[in-house]
Amino acid sequence: MGSPKLPSMSRRGFCLCCVGGAIAATTGWLTPRQAYAEARGIVSLIKDSAATSPITTHKLRNNISVLEGSGGNIAVLTGPDGKLLVDAGIGVSRPQLSKALAELGSEPVAHLINTHWHFDHADGNEWLHAAGAKIIAHENTRKHLSVVQRVEDWDYNFLASPAGALPAEVFDKERQLKVNGASIALKYYGPAHTDSDVSVMFEEANVLHVGDTFWNGIYPFIDYSTGGSIDGMISASDANLAVAKSDTIIIPGHGKPVSTKAELQGFRDMLVAIRDNVGNLKKQGKTRDEAVAAKPTAVFDAQFGQFLVDPGYFTRLVYEGV
Repeated sequence: MGSPKLPSMSRRGFCLCCVGGAIAATTGWLTPRQAYAEARGIVSLIKDSAATSPITTHKLRNNISVLEGSGGNIAVLTGPDGKLLVDAGIGVSRPQLSKALAELGSEPVAHLINTHWHFDHADGNEWLHAAGAKIIAHENTRKHLSVVQRVEDWDYNFLASPAGALPAEVFDKERQLKVNGASIALKYYGPAHTDSDVSVMFEEANVLHVGDTFWNGIYPFIDYSTGGSIDGMISASDANLAVAKSDTIIIPGHGKPVSTKAELQGFRDMLVAIRDNVGNLKKQGKTRDEAVAAKPTAVFDAQFGQFLVDPGYFTRLVYEGV
């Protein structure tokens, strides 16, 4: 099966999707577990893609920008206290990220917030810490980075991170920061995409980074291996909608990096509808494969299902959690 035509942003903005064409060309649309066996492993493919993917900078407001192209979307706040980053991308993107950061100003990197523990958001921790960043995250992020951590759906064991890559400061529920004149509110969702997800609100700028609780225009991955669930994703979406105003700029973990409350509402409504559809099939006694065959995502596939997390794979993820 040939590679499907993907929107251009997938080739640079969503690192998981950057490898979609390569997997499709060699294996057809398979789950990451199947692709691991027939390709070289989803994590390796993602890292290979990140090594050469360009970084695109989107300037927002109040000295906040988004860097697109290395794993998750990275927010950057510049100012006299040094640069603050939300998420670190993938380590092999260091040359491209260093160039993009330098183009935003001469200030050193001083602060880094991890929205959660996954490698496409925290793999750059080590080099950014060496460059001067103090790393802040939820306590579960440090827990997962400190040990060998398996993600079953990727069939991959992540080694424990070196000491310099671990968050130096962790929190449980909420944390307030004041950096470069900006009031920054960090808030733990509870289990959602993982059990380590936090939101980052730049209060004066009205810019909200929601990490992987929101994949803009894309079916999301849910990591059941480290506490994620479909219900948790919906609860996180509700929390984000409660905080966001009509003019809030929302930065998703993946997908188009500059989003709106209306797009987030559409994502939340999709999650609820598919959760209910799959749940009804499971109550009827349908097996997982029978649920996939019933196409419970069909009405949403044209908008959300054209990427690596395809309709069948997303149905299997939801089935596991209902």
